[in-house]
Amino acid sequence: MQRQPNMLDSLTLLIEKVFLFTNFNLFSTISTDKNANYFDWTSFQRGDLLEVPRTLFIHFGIYLGDDKVAHLMPDILPVFTNDERQIQEVVTNKRLLLGVLSKTASIRIDTVEDFAYGSSIIVNHMDNILNTQQLPNEEVARRAEKLVGATPYSLLWNNCEHFVTYCRYGQPVSLQTDKFCNVLKMIIQDQRSVMLTAILGIISILYLGLAPSTTLPTILIPFTLWMAS
Repeated sequence: MQRQPNMLDSLTLLIEKVFLFTNFNLFSTISTDKNANYFDWTSFQRGDLLEVPRTLFIHFGIYLGDDKVAHLMPDILPVFTNDERQIQEVVTNKRLLLGVLSKTASIRIDTVEDFAYGSSIIVNHMDNILNTQQLPNEEVARRAEKLVGATPYSLLWNNCEHFVTYCRYGQPVSLQTDKFCNVLKMIIQDQRSVMLTAILGIISILYLGLAPSTTLPTILIPFTLWMAS
């Protein structure tokens, strides 16, 4: 007779998956001093794929020439105003995070300095990773320019890496989210994890009261499923 999984087995399974999830290298720190790194943008070629480390993931853009970079940025501000002067200001962390949560973004053009935001820039690194022939640089730049404007945002399915890989290689992919997606699929496919997380969160709130340590289990899975959609 097959043994039915008990609460201890389910709890062990959840802990294992959370441990695996937290070991995904999602967060990194960067300098917020915009003068901390020097880059010579005059050496960039129109159509180059640029990447810089940001607080979350790696940020990507396409160089358009004349100190201009096209890149996809989550931003909540266009939802509330059409003032181009306000929107064109450098996106703050608050605007970015609210844009991620609301799934709103735009493909915008900024200077190299504003795009880098104090970090060093890597040029065409993806060419050595993807086994795909890159398009001619002029076509890459024109693709990026045609896409400038508002766009839906998804952390996993339509982010800045999807934008640049579509422009440069003709196919939108995001290598840095592949590992995250694999872990996420494991969690989603196992309904025990979803149900158990909600149950444990509710029980902990009822017995221990509202606190970050008790509410986290309740919101972790629903939030992850929301961001994955």
